[in-house]
Amino acid sequence: MNWDQIQGNWKQMTGSVKSHWGELTDDEVTEIAGDREALEGKIQAKYGKSKEAAKQEVDDFLAKH
Repeated sequence: MNWDQIQGNWKQMTGSVKSHWGELTDDEVTEIAGDREALEGKIQAKYGKSKEAAKQEVDDFLAKH
């Protein structure tokens, strides 16, 4: 699955996103609204990850879906 597919199906993907990144709140996931950069930014902020590490986590998430 590529990011365009995730973005297009964001409402269906929110459960997977919340289970993968459990510290993200419902409001934060709604606010992200399928924006990859916003997701990476929230991961950086919540988990104290570098930009590269957050990008890698999103890449790994994509590979699983």
